[in-house]
Amino acid sequence: MTEKTPSPGGAGTAANDSSAGDPAASRPGGQVGGDRESIVVPPAILAQQAGWAQPGEAPRPAGGTKTDDAPQIFASNVRKADTSEAGYDENPPGVGKLGVVLGTVLALLLVGSGITLYVVNKDDGKDTAAAKPDSTTAPPTPTADPVPPIKDSAKVLPTVTGDFGAKAEIQVPGEPSDGSFVVKVLSEGNGPKVEKNSWASVDYTAKDWNTGKDIPSSYDSGNKRQIFQAGTDALIPALDQAVVGKKAGSRLLVVAPPAAAFGSQGKPDMSIGAKDDLIFVIDVRNSTAPDAVVSGTVTPPPADFPQVKDNGKKPAEITPVAGAKDPTELKSHVLIKGTGPKVEKGEKVVVQYTGALFSSGKVFDSSLSKGQAFTFPVGGSQVIAGWDQGLEGQTVGSRVELVIPAALGYGDKGQGDIPPGAALVFVVDILDAGQG
Repeated sequence: MTEKTPSPGGAGTAANDSSAGDPAASRPGGQVGGDRESIVVPPAILAQQAGWAQPGEAPRPAGGTKTDDAPQIFASNVRKADTSEAGYDENPPGVGKLGVVLGTVLALLLVGSGITLYVVNKDDGKDTAAAKPDSTTAPPTPTADPVPPIKDSAKVLPTVTGDFGAKAEIQVPGEPSDGSFVVKVLSEGNGPKVEKNSWASVDYTAKDWNTGKDIPSSYDSGNKRQIFQAGTDALIPALDQAVVGKKAGSRLLVVAPPAAAFGSQGKPDMSIGAKDDLIFVIDVRNSTAPDAVVSGTVTPPPADFPQVKDNGKKPAEITPVAGAKDPTELKSHVLIKGTGPKVEKGEKVVVQYTGALFSSGKVFDSSLSKGQAFTFPVGGSQVIAGWDQGLEGQTVGSRVELVIPAALGYGDKGQGDIPPGAALVFVVDILDAGQG
């Protein structure tokens, strides 16, 4: 799972036009200025590099030595077309100059090595081949092994002890796995069910069946629970598919053959072989629907803050303070105090928001009008500075009102319906947080 941003924009903003396809435009209120290039990476390289990576850490080469580094991402070994967390198309219409150069170099290398390239063009609704395959020299197209159907039992299964919410003890059987993809509910919770496209946060314990070695766990010191949008192929099937249909509060035993884990390439940097079956014990912590909002006792904002009217799953109504001067510093007020953990810098958060102009209360953008939560890494400079600073340290389950000066918003340039030099007000529901 990589950081993907949905497309919360306002009327008249680039971010509101899903056809624009610019990931940088998908921030609340539109894009933050700056030049960017797109890089096209061949699928073979993506497949090789799919796996866990620490924030800011370069991917390890295949065949690297095993370390005790904690996992950051369970990445899928089968990639699909990039879409945002909220289901918006994010593929940029152009690949940028750097992408063209890399693509050209790759093509020259492939031709030089004698590999036949194929180009299929659309012409008058008919497919025409620009180059025909040479049956004597063309290598077969590699395909990933199909993920087997999920079962709830198998001939032999690991033994699991321990309670939900704590690291599990896994006893590996003395005989090999029969290759089944097993998802067995060890204890069922009473929370909301994880539906496809719901946001799921999980803790996990893991082992390699073949070697008996531990795989780094979210319960290990310094690690955090994994958060991802279920059923979207963002993670390996052992997580992505296993949690769909399960209730929050449940503990699951998952036995994943290679096709449901890291595929035929294995995970050399973690000493996971190409034929290794993996064992996971997954604690489903939370399930958050894409249109979810927080609830709880509301503490009204101070008199010098814009007043907020809750409209349920519709954008909040924000009433400005008459005659108030634009703020010169960031201010925040907790409207609803959540009981979850504090949001830390670098964590991925799932939020709903409504954004309005401080001077008039006019709403320029809201995730609630789309019915899709927004995600971003706190402190990652992927949103305006007022968000990065204002949400760090708040607790999951909270609703926070942020009063943001122009310098921490869109500055002297403005964006779409946001005039230059405008101060902003955001009402933000923090639905969940974790690594992702």
